[in-house]
Amino acid sequence: MKNELIGIWRIDSMELWSQKFVDLVTEGNFTFEEDEYGHFAFGAVRGELRYGIEQNEEKIHFSWEGLDERDRRSGRGWVHIDGRKMKGKFYFHDGDDSGFTAYKK
Repeated sequence: MKNELIGIWRIDSMELWSQKFVDLVTEGNFTFEEDEYGHFAFGAVRGELRYGIEQNEEKIHFSWEGLDERDRRSGRGWVHIDGRKMKGKFYFHDGDDSGFTAYKK
């Protein structure tokens, strides 16, 4: 599963925000690296993440820290991969959460 995850994933939909917002500053994306770290950007939100892959789990869980405009934010999330498609949920600590879909670039 890890090899399927590694790379850049383009966000193509989010439940709470329009695609115009998702691509406000840069193309909305998640990047997962081999060392169980990565980064993401959508709207005015950007940050670093750390993920873990559990044996026999269909979901990959991550925690994140970053900025929403100039405010420090953190949260968690999960993703499920099906070939070159990803679906998941992104959570802000004490804030909004949104489902999303993405495809591998």
